[in-house]
Amino acid sequence: MTKTPVIAIPMGDPAGIGPEITVGALAKADVYNAGKPVVIGNTAIMEKAARIIGADVAINEISSIDEAQYQYGTIDVLSLNNVDLDSFTFGEVQAQCGQAAFEYIEKAVSLANEGLADVIATTPINKESLKAADVPHIGHTEMLAAMTDTEDPLTMFEVKNMRIFFLTRHLSLKDAIDQMTKERVLDYLKRCDAALQRLGVSSRKFAVAGLNPHSGENGLFGMEEVDEIRPGIDLAVEAGIDAVGPVPADSVFHQALQGKYDAVLSLYHDQGHIAAKMTDFEKTISITNGLPFLRTSVDHGTAFDIAGKGIASSVSMEECIKLSAKYAPHFTGK
Repeated sequence: MTKTPVIAIPMGDPAGIGPEITVGALAKADVYNAGKPVVIGNTAIMEKAARIIGADVAINEISSIDEAQYQYGTIDVLSLNNVDLDSFTFGEVQAQCGQAAFEYIEKAVSLANEGLADVIATTPINKESLKAADVPHIGHTEMLAAMTDTEDPLTMFEVKNMRIFFLTRHLSLKDAIDQMTKERVLDYLKRCDAALQRLGVSSRKFAVAGLNPHSGENGLFGMEEVDEIRPGIDLAVEAGIDAVGPVPADSVFHQALQGKYDAVLSLYHDQGHIAAKMTDFEKTISITNGLPFLRTSVDHGTAFDIAGKGIASSVSMEECIKLSAKYAPHFTGK
């Protein structure tokens, strides 16, 4: 019998839409019942969020995860009570909110490391708020890497039946091209294959996206494919990885959606992000692999401009929670 996973959900930046989309998602029976959700956050702000969106749920404050009820209609909140409500405002950068968001994540990681949570499903945090709080990390991935002593976490997007990995992330395009070496292509294809194995995926055919138009047309439009990308793929194939390419980037993602490939290795940030978000912006979910535990995340920000107004869509958070429940029973660890 498959174990129902405990899903730790850090509330995110209290001033953002995190509380609202968390309540909105957990107010839906199919989402709530996908696992055993526990929110790490602030009881009063979660209650505010429930009132703002008109959700018919009760907020159950708990002091330890053992007290969670896991009953649809009640949202268990492991409350850290680390926000001064007298000075709190929705939609503004506040140091206390940056610090609070960091502490929610820290607690979620602690639960996962202790085996009390099976997966972490994260909500948006704000880089300016983190900076105002002197938190020494720019985002979730960097925090999680530091908290788990993970050198280079691997990011995967999933939307519909398409999975996308990233050879490079937050670099200028010029610097990203410098990272497109045959050694890196080989290393990442090995890591991507291992990542899908950890998620319980048995069929693992990879396509590597091309960099230049038509994948360079054998050197007519650039030599990157000839000198580095294709040789890296060839080395991966020799190592037993089922990989092809480089496949022109204007068609590879469509082909993956049609089921031709199980995953695509995108060469740079926007190449894969555009493909995923044009497919379905709200249902594009990020999975961080290479950690000791599974982590899924929405792929949007705190949306301070609409926070506290009750108009934020919870669709992405719903998908985030359901995807965490889908993979958690098969996840085999770092």
